[in-house]
Parts: sequence; structure tokens; C-alpha cells
Amino acid sequence: MIIKKFTGKTEEDAVEAAKKDLGSGVVIMNVKSVKRKGLAGLFGAKQMEVTAALEEENVVQRNVQNMAPAAKAEDVFAAQAAVNAMNENSQNLEKKIDSLQTLLMSRFQQSEAEIREASAVDGAEPPMEEAPEEKEQTSEQERFIRLLYNTMLESEVDEKYANQIVDDFDRVNKPDLPIDYILSDVYQKMILKFGRAEGITPVENSPRIVLFMGPTGVGKTTTIAKIASHYAVGEKKKVALLTADTFRIAAVEQLRIYANILETPFRVIYTAEEVQEAVRDFNDYDYIFMDTAGHSHQNEEQLEHMKNLIETVRNAGECQTFLVLSATTKYRDLMRIVSSYKEVSDYQLIFTKLDETTAWGNLLNLKLYTDTPIAFVTYGQNVPNDIEQFNPQKIVKQILSTRALQQ
Repeated sequence: MIIKKFTGKTEEDAVEAAKKDLGSGVVIMNVKSVKRKGLAGLFGAKQMEVTAALEEENVVQRNVQNMAPAAKAEDVFAAQAAVNAMNENSQNLEKKIDSLQTLLMSRFQQSEAEIREASAVDGAEPPMEEAPEEKEQTSEQERFIRLLYNTMLESEVDEKYANQIVDDFDRVNKPDLPIDYILSDVYQKMILKFGRAEGITPVENSPRIVLFMGPTGVGKTTTIAKIASHYAVGEKKKVALLTADTFRIAAVEQLRIYANILETPFRVIYTAEEVQEAVRDFNDYDYIFMDTAGHSHQNEEQLEHMKNLIETVRNAGECQTFLVLSATTKYRDLMRIVSSYKEVSDYQLIFTKLDETTAWGNLLNLKLYTDTPIAFVTYGQNVPNDIEQFNPQKIVKQILSTRALQQ
């Protein structure tokens, strides 16, 4: 983001100067009256100053429009398509930030009122109204950053990572930055920390084997049913379901019922040979989804069994592994779980039960702790609904607007 200040005799003059320099896509972030510098400021009239911002993609768009006529048409079209996509993402981002800013500003103003009331009760003198403007703005920034920091902690973002986010902002902090810029910067930094997951990727000329593992009670079987429904019904792909969870009869029957509803083949796997046989039998399918037994991450024997199973599956075909976790699990336990399973296989993360918690900070904690992407999240028991690809913007907005703040 490019941020500049422009002055003029009137607000319109200052805005026109901003558009002339940065282009028509400029966003006016702040308007105020200022005195001229030097002797002119003693006797002359005040000027209007505007703080204008321009997203980097708008700079790219101007460059596209100014490309030399000799540039290849396909290059121009490709660049313009990229700009259009970025503009659409920017508009969605602005909507999310606007609604989030309204909530946080309400909380910020409430905090300011509480400070004034406390000062009145204690008999303390209120802050001087004629304090230097720059000092007042800096103090307001500090209070707003503290509000963001406390909000992250209320969402159970680990203190270590909350400090990292605030420190990242402090490196580029300037005393005259408006509050909406601070919010936008922190918001986007958190989104970048989440990153993107590749999700389930198809394979040419062979099935993609997708194996799901995780502790007991996190909802692996239901999650598999949701994803299988998406591909079998929504994408019209050929899907087969396998289960190696022979410890729980209920889990086997649950997946069998889903397979019957989807009219997809279903098979229970007991041995390594049966894994290889199933992959051969379903070689013309698009996806093979495989459930595994849930168990304690402290059971080394079962973890070793899981490791051998994954090795067998990978020898049989192209395999991706997903670790399914519950968003309601304590962060300390989640760290132990992901560390144990890291010894078994590389994986992408799936978080379930987001509807059962108001603190989504663990998603950020686990992403930063493991440096492992989050592929899907679920928020209910409805099949095939209540599941979506991980959306970092949505999660960050939830982290910065906890239900506790809304009460």
C-alpha cells in the first residue's frame, strides 16, 4: 500500500492533487486542516491536508494501461486479468475490514469512555485538550494496538504469536498513521501468516488416495463423508471409500451408510495386501478416501501401526494425508498431537467443530507452530454441508471480533 499526504486551499484541491499523482483509484483515508509552514503559516489562511492511499494492485493497473503499444496483446490481457482478480479480492477485503473496523471502533470508543469515567471517579485530571496533535495521535495508536493485542488474546491466540504480529507492525509504524490503516495492516499480516493450502489435488491416469488420520472423537468419519459427497455429487467424480478403522464397528457402519447413499463402493481394510488390492480394483476411479482408526497420540504402538499403513498406501499409489483436529481442543494438547503425528507422516490440517467454540485463535497457533497449511474447516454435523475450504480472511475476522467483544 502507498500512502501520501497532499495539501490544497480546499479539500477538493487536495483530493485532485492526490488523484493526479496516484490515479483515480486513490482512497482518501483522512482529511484535516493544517497551518502552512514558515512565515506563511503565521499570517496566511489554513490549508486542507488529505491522507491518500493506493493499493499496490492499482499501481500495477496503471502500469498495464501505460504499456507500450508494441507489447504483445496476450501479455496485456494476462496482466489485466491478474489486475481484475486482485481488484475483486481487494473489494472483498475492504468489505471485511469495514465491518471489522465498525466493531473494533465501537469497542475502542467504549474503552475511551471507561478511561474518562475512571479518571473522574479517582479525581484525576483529564488529559489536556491542547496537547500536541502528533502526541495525541501516537497515544491513540498505542491504545488501538493494545486493543487489537488484547482481542487476539481473548481469541486464545498464543501470547508469543500475538507479540510477533504487533512487533511486525511496529517495524513500519509511523506516528501519523490513521487507525483504519493500522487495522488493515494487522489484518493482512495475519492473513499472510495463515497462507494457503493446496487441498486435495487430482492425479492424471490414476486415483488420488486421500488418507485421514487423527485422535478419537474429532469427526474424521463425518468429515470424509462431507468431502466424498462434494466430489461424488457436486463434481461428478468416481469415488471409493475405504476404512481401516476396524476397532470401532460403529465407525465402519457409519461410513458404509454414507457409501450406500452416495452409491459408491465401500471396503473394510485389514491388511497391507488388501490396501494394494483395493487400489488396483479402483484404478479407474478419481478418488479413494480412506478412514483410519482414531487413537491417543501417546500410544506409540498405534502410531507405529499408522506409520506402516501410510507407507503401504503410498507404495500403492499417489497419496495425500490429512490430520483432522478439533478446534475445541486445548492448545497444549494440540501441540502434543501434531508433534506425535509429524513423526508418522507429513500432512495438511483439517479443523472440525468450529461451531462449538468462540475462540478460533488455535487455528493460527497451530499454523505457526507446525508451519503446516490448513486445508478445510467444518462447523456442524450436516452432510454434505457444514464444511468449506479454509478461508484465512474469514478466520482472521473471527479472531479479531470475538463474541466476547460483541456482548
